[in-house]
Formats: sequence, structure tokens, C-alpha cells
Amino acid sequence: MSVQRIYVHMNIYTAFVNKLKEKTEKLVVGNPMDEETDIGPMIRLKEAERVEEWVKEAVEEGAKIELGGKRDGAFYLPTILTNVNDDMKVCRQEVFGPVVAIAQYDEIDEVISKVNDSDYGLQAGLFTNDLQFAMKAAREIEVGGLIVNDASAYRVDHMPYDGVKKSGNGKEGPKYAIEEMTEERIIVLNL
Repeated sequence: MSVQRIYVHMNIYTAFVNKLKEKTEKLVVGNPMDEETDIGPMIRLKEAERVEEWVKEAVEEGAKIELGGKRDGAFYLPTILTNVNDDMKVCRQEVFGPVVAIAQYDEIDEVISKVNDSDYGLQAGLFTNDLQFAMKAAREIEVGGLIVNDASAYRVDHMPYDGVKKSGNGKEGPKYAIEEMTEERIIVLNL
């Protein structure tokens, strides 16, 4: 699981993009056996080429590459895209690569609608100091798990982990996985 779509309020959008670029530039791409490496190669060359094509297509449709956007064999550099729209493959489908698409929003209902306008719903992360917004998001965002004030990749084994829509099949987490794989039955024996 990784962050793919980020919606940032328009008041902090530019500062957020700049800070993310600053942090992302420090990531080390290389051999996954090297402890200094943050990002290794894609699973195969064909997948790196697919990600390259999706990013190219997004740029042709108006997206801007803020960072990355280059492939070297099976390696795809960490890529930040802005000026994206929700119909681009990099927003609409699961990239499964080091690409993040950033869009801005103005109103709470608008961003909830954008998050829900997806065939997928594994987890979402929401950063806010507004408890009303957090509770509204908890009620309305269509995901298997909403993580407030942490990234969507947050997970611990003792919590249930599953998605909705086309995200996943079954629950993870020891207790929940066992329940998922168990068929409960009752037998009543009257003698």
C-alpha cells in the first residue's frame, strides 16, 4: 500500500508541494539490499515501462512533473505530478509505482466526493485539526480504513485491515484473518 492521490487544501497547496519535493529529492534509488536504499526497482521492466507510459499520458493531458518522471531500466524515479485531473490513469487506476498525484481542493464536501469517486477504497489518510471534518470524513469516505493524522499506509497487526470496492478481498490482521477463513456453524442436538 502506498499513497497515490493527495488532495491538499488550496491555502497550503504550494507550501505542501515544495515540502514534498524537498523530502522526495532525498530518497535514494538503488539496490534494495543496500540499507541506504529507499526505493528499489519495479517488479519487472514491463511494469516500469507501464508507469512511464501512464506518466507520459498524464503530462500529455496537462499534468506537470514536479520531480522525477524518468525511468532507468526497471527503476522508476520517485515522481510528483501536479495539475492532475481525476480522469487520468495516474489518479483513476492503481499505479503500483513511485508516483503521486497532487490536486488541490477548496471545500470539504468537494474533497470527500473526489476521494469517493474511485473504484478503489483500501485506506485513506486525513490530516486535520478540525474534529468536525474528521468525523464527517469517517462517516462519508468510502474506504476500509480512515487514518486520521497519519498516512494511509499506517497499520498494526491487531487492527482489522481490508478495503471496499475493488480494493482487496478479505480481512487481514491475525484475529480478523482467522474469522474471515472460518465458517461458523451451530449444531443443536436435542435428545
